[in-house]
Amino acid sequence: MASVEAGGPDVADAHGGYVDGNALAGPLSEVFAVDVTAATSRCANCGCTGPFARLHVYMHAPGLVARCQQCGRVVLRTTRTRDAVWLDMSGAASLAIPLGEA
Repeated sequence: MASVEAGGPDVADAHGGYVDGNALAGPLSEVFAVDVTAATSRCANCGCTGPFARLHVYMHAPGLVARCQQCGRVVLRTTRTRDAVWLDMSGAASLAIPLGEA
């Protein structure tokens, strides 16, 4: 029987069930005017820092769930309703969005 990791049930067994963070580009483009997949996030649980594109995104839920590539904890959740985009980033300690050339 698989053990339950700090990231939640069956995180260690979910290797084939996710896509990379580039899957967040379309849904988050409705909220942000920049390409968020180039942004750098820091996991509030383990401190792992890296681009959104490295997050493990699970698409088999009502919305998208992005987990830390290192510890498996949830960094971001997003879902779209008829009149709003809901964004929960409580698992991200910080988010640095590159502004490009000035």
